[in-house]
Amino acid sequence: MGVKKKKEMQVAVLTICHQDLETLKSFADVEGKNLASLLLRCVQLTDGVSQIHYVKQIVPLLEKVDENGMCDPTIQSCLDILAGIYLSLSLKNPLKKVLASSLNSLPEFFLPEAVHRFTSRLQEELNTTDLYSYRKVIDNISSCMENFNLGRAGVNNLLKNVLHFLQKSLIEIVEENRKCAGNHIIQTQLMNDLLVGIRVSMMLVQKVQDFQGNLWKASNSPMWQNMCGLLSIFTKFLSDDDLLQTVQSTSGLAIILFIKTMFHPSEKIPHLISSVLLHSVDCTSVPEWFMSSCRSLCCGNVSGSAVLFLCQGTLAMLDWQNGSMGRSGEALLLDTAHVLFTLSSQIKEPTLEMFLSRIMASWTNSAIQVLESSSPSLRDSLNGNSSIVGRLLEYVYTHWEHPLDALRHQTKIMFKNLLQMHRLTVEGAVLVPDPFFVKLTESLLRLEWHIKGKYMCLGCLVECIGIEHILAIDKTIPSQILEVMGDQSLVPYASDLLETMFKNHKSHLKSQTAESSWIDQWHETWVSPLLFILCEGNLDQKSYVIDYYLPKLLSYSPESLQYMVKILQTSIDAKTGQEQSFPSLGSCNSRGALGALMACLRIARAHGHLQSATDTWENLVSGARIKQGLIHQHCQVRIDTLGLLCESNRSTEIVSMEEMQWIQFFITYNLNSQSPGVRQQICSLLKKLFCRIQESSQVLYKLEQNKSKHEPEKELTKQHPSVSLQQYKNFMSSICNSLFEALFPGSSYSTRFSALTILGSIAEVFHVPEGRIYTVYQLNHDIDVGRFQALMECFTSTFEDVKMLAFDLLMKLSKTAVHFQDSEKLQGLFQAALALSTSTKPYDCVTASYLLNFLIWQDALPSSLSAYLTQQVACGDGDRPATVVERNTLMVIKCLMENLEEEVYQAENSLLQAAASFPMYGRVHCITGALQKLSLNSLQLVSEWRPVVEKLLLMSYRLSTVVSPVIQSSSPEGLIPMDTDSESASRLQMILNEIQPRDTNDYFNQAKILKEHDSFDMKDLNASVVNIDISTEIKGKEVKTCDVTAQMVLVCCWRSMKEVALLLGTLCQLLPMQPVPESSDGLLTVEQVKEIGDYFKQHLLQSRHRGAFELAYTGFVKLTEVLNRCPNVSLQKLPEQWLWSVLEEIKCSDPSSKLCATRRSAGIPFYIQALLASEPKKGKMDLLKITMKELISLAGPTDDLQSTVPQVHALNILRALFRDTRLGENIIPYVADGAKAAILGFTSPVWAVRNSSTLLFSALITRIFGVKRAKDELSKTNRMTGREFFSRFPELYPFLLKQLETVANAVDSDMGEPNRHPSMFLLLLVLERLYPSPMDGTSSALSMGPFVPFIMRY
Repeated sequence: MGVKKKKEMQVAVLTICHQDLETLKSFADVEGKNLASLLLRCVQLTDGVSQIHYVKQIVPLLEKVDENGMCDPTIQSCLDILAGIYLSLSLKNPLKKVLASSLNSLPEFFLPEAVHRFTSRLQEELNTTDLYSYRKVIDNISSCMENFNLGRAGVNNLLKNVLHFLQKSLIEIVEENRKCAGNHIIQTQLMNDLLVGIRVSMMLVQKVQDFQGNLWKASNSPMWQNMCGLLSIFTKFLSDDDLLQTVQSTSGLAIILFIKTMFHPSEKIPHLISSVLLHSVDCTSVPEWFMSSCRSLCCGNVSGSAVLFLCQGTLAMLDWQNGSMGRSGEALLLDTAHVLFTLSSQIKEPTLEMFLSRIMASWTNSAIQVLESSSPSLRDSLNGNSSIVGRLLEYVYTHWEHPLDALRHQTKIMFKNLLQMHRLTVEGAVLVPDPFFVKLTESLLRLEWHIKGKYMCLGCLVECIGIEHILAIDKTIPSQILEVMGDQSLVPYASDLLETMFKNHKSHLKSQTAESSWIDQWHETWVSPLLFILCEGNLDQKSYVIDYYLPKLLSYSPESLQYMVKILQTSIDAKTGQEQSFPSLGSCNSRGALGALMACLRIARAHGHLQSATDTWENLVSGARIKQGLIHQHCQVRIDTLGLLCESNRSTEIVSMEEMQWIQFFITYNLNSQSPGVRQQICSLLKKLFCRIQESSQVLYKLEQNKSKHEPEKELTKQHPSVSLQQYKNFMSSICNSLFEALFPGSSYSTRFSALTILGSIAEVFHVPEGRIYTVYQLNHDIDVGRFQALMECFTSTFEDVKMLAFDLLMKLSKTAVHFQDSEKLQGLFQAALALSTSTKPYDCVTASYLLNFLIWQDALPSSLSAYLTQQVACGDGDRPATVVERNTLMVIKCLMENLEEEVYQAENSLLQAAASFPMYGRVHCITGALQKLSLNSLQLVSEWRPVVEKLLLMSYRLSTVVSPVIQSSSPEGLIPMDTDSESASRLQMILNEIQPRDTNDYFNQAKILKEHDSFDMKDLNASVVNIDISTEIKGKEVKTCDVTAQMVLVCCWRSMKEVALLLGTLCQLLPMQPVPESSDGLLTVEQVKEIGDYFKQHLLQSRHRGAFELAYTGFVKLTEVLNRCPNVSLQKLPEQWLWSVLEEIKCSDPSSKLCATRRSAGIPFYIQALLASEPKKGKMDLLKITMKELISLAGPTDDLQSTVPQVHALNILRALFRDTRLGENIIPYVADGAKAAILGFTSPVWAVRNSSTLLFSALITRIFGVKRAKDELSKTNRMTGREFFSRFPELYPFLLKQLETVANAVDSDMGEPNRHPSMFLLLLVLERLYPSPMDGTSSALSMGPFVPFIMRY
């Protein structure tokens, strides 16, 4: 591996219009030395980077011109053209910044003319009327204000025009956004334009000097009128819920900024803003301009989100430092806090919750700034015992376990700031005995260690008051935290807290003790508990401590390594003395001191705390113990020992001969590890070793080439470089020999997986050299026909991982198929692949796919396949590999399609024969596999591909039609016809006639139509199981006997449906679509995409077999993702139209509907899930909101027991949506309504409703409390405090209380028989996961106390 080159800077080339180009040509001098000549050469270049060098020469050239040059028309024209060039460049083009930087250095006597020219060009920009060019003008205004003197002067000269342009552009962009409703791509672009326009308006107010005075504040001033107009626009934006929340929040910032700039006198600004936030504006006392611009804020009903964003603007835009706003500012600060507290109990939408947490953290920052020079009354209002700080602490305690990481981070900032606020209020007093800190510390320590927020708060507390006071309360805290580190979810928090603690403790001990004796106390506190865990802890605990805590400890205190090694060596020696045989090998359940020693040395070496590896073995650990570690019974000891050998902080560190011998020794005994995690770690560590060998070999190669004894790198090796290089080569060859020997026929999956993965790493690291880069080893040189055959035999493995690894390895080897190039062998391979593609064993078609792809990419197909190309392409040796691959892929797909067409035709006559002899799904799988490996956006043979795609779609539909009667039947698993309509029964008739069991049965001689109230006999059902049938089919002159069961027919059908769905999804995802019918660059037409969508809709809504509709869902997701990104508006709107259609069908409950009401609604939840999950997450998520509203209304109790089908569908769909992780926090606002529907549905007399309600309730419990990872039913990690639960779902507090009261009253009246009240079980399932917290206040509106009396009555 050579040194990686830096990524070259990409610079777009600057161009000018034809008129400016002619002007430059007319002014350019013959010698080419004037400014016009320089610019002419610059614009004629085709490389942006080279143009930068010319731009930098402009000012030096002008500096040579005297003041008389001002009158030179050449310079005047060039300055005009430079202004045009600047405004034509995009905002992110480096040329724009270079040009601005150069023009900032213009000689002073050129500035008036340059400003004049720039102002003229900017005026032309402001006159544009094209709405989609507004963004470019707004970007230019923004760039003019950023460190560009000419631009700032031009904007100042045209300030009135600029403000008018911004006002006009914002109005027109909003109107265009309304017209483009439904076009996500255009709307996203317009929203970004709107956001930039608001930000640029704010930038003008903040940076233009004219706004500092009062001259522009006259009511008849055009600037004043423009400012009022902009303020009015921002006020409308703030309350417009059709806009993105980022636009609304930025509008809130702009409103406060404009009020601050426009309102006079400034002393009354805090009072005005406070009255706006509290909805108490006196309309008679505010100026007329404010009423006309912000009337909705003064008199209207302001939404919670609008008030929230105004609070954000208040905190961000006003000057809180040094108490500049006086007592009125302090009052505004307190009023803002009370408004935020009110909003926190109302806002439950995730994005608004995130905004609220940031704004509350911002409030604490502002409070700290004010407290630094505040009045005593404010200090009393904001000390630790005040009500405001108490409310803020409640917010922290309620949200420190919130599922959103960003929100949890904000709670940490708030808590840290609250501690700082209290310190400011008691400044001068002693902090440690302070009652607030003492009480807070004791409360936190009383909490259980499974609460993540405890770690965050303790860390902040340690930074504030020091660790010594916490250790004085409980010295065992380090051990307690280490004990918790067996839980993966708590490990990052615990390790961060420990790091904060031991750093603080070390600083404290150093400051208190002058001697070096403090280190012993520090080791006793922090290192000794660590060593105990490493030797005696459980497996997970040790692993997490090694991965998270040990590196932090050694990085902060490298000198502790000697102490740790000494203790562990003593422990090993003591144990060795006790055990006479097999000393210190340990057991499979214990790592012991040897494992701890290896872990410590591994971490130390990986982080650079061991300077020389070869010296370390002699000083710290013997070679015998290294070997013991490499074959230790405990897998983690083996991994740590291997890591010690492979990992190093220097990638060029020489690998010693001893290390190579130990690695070879390790590979001999460890390839067959049964643990996937261990295999992965082994392969990863060995890859690190190979990278070290490759990079250190580059150093050795340079040493050998230079042949200099004074090279500093000479110290890296104690022997001649050529000797080390040869050792490397021999070692790699030996490793490869061992790995290929492990690929013998019949070797286990784990052995093959490890060997192939390691070989793949070798091929990747020691790649074929390019140019003159030296490579110490090439795997190609060690590949012979036998080893090539061993890799090919890996395709026969029943594990797809092995096939994939073998295929990837073969692809990394350069033209390995040269050993296989004679036509007879190629024909045999190809025919074998074709035969495997129709095997009745599903894994055989996977083998066929990999084999065909290998032949395609190695250009090793039989020559006879070229007949499939109608457009003959002569591909010679000079052709690009991509062209050869495309040609080969096309030939193979055409061949497979020809075979598939014949088989589908036969299946239309006899599905039984197809299932037994040639299941068609294998052919489709191979076609999909070939397409997925091809870059379909850059095809050369487009005219060949278009008819192939069209034929492929028609073939897929035909195949689906053949197998759909089985998949869509009422009971596809046993093929028992129970359909209640004659159409479905007739479709099954042909298939049923083929399957004749030995004992005749009415269900199989003739499809039976069940009557509406027909009884069903279990004896008939038992007799309906399909037995093995011996069917004789005559095909040509051969008589073929096949054993067929209904299960074989079903497997053929659902796998065929699966492959068709994946093929159609792949086509939609990979193939370029034709934007217009006449387009020649697309392969899929709009109509074809709509047909594919209709196909998925039909089969997802009508299929009964889970395997079929689950995989149809996979393909449909690919389609919906493409449609939402598609620029075609009609295609963009398809998902929405499909969604409304299916919701209407669910609501109508039509008896003729083909929607499946059993099987958990079959594919219906998947269909709606795909439509909603693909909706752009950065938008308003309107589809999700409307759908959830409809479903929750349907899922509620109904009086009509005859029409419960819509309720069942709604409950099943809700369950799928609550389980979908892609919807994330957007689904949380509907959890409370979903829980109500589930609990009420559990009391329904209809069994189907109760069943679906139970499933929904289970999904909700998982969504609320997390996935249960512990065996304990009531795991500490799967519960929360009552305060947190009811704060997140406040609607459930009165609902659960009322339900519990109803059930308790019913129990009393029913003589205490709780089994008559099924909802009681669900209520108790929720309540048992809630617990009181020591942090809960006694006066909580959401206390668990009211629930206790009702539970006691059971």
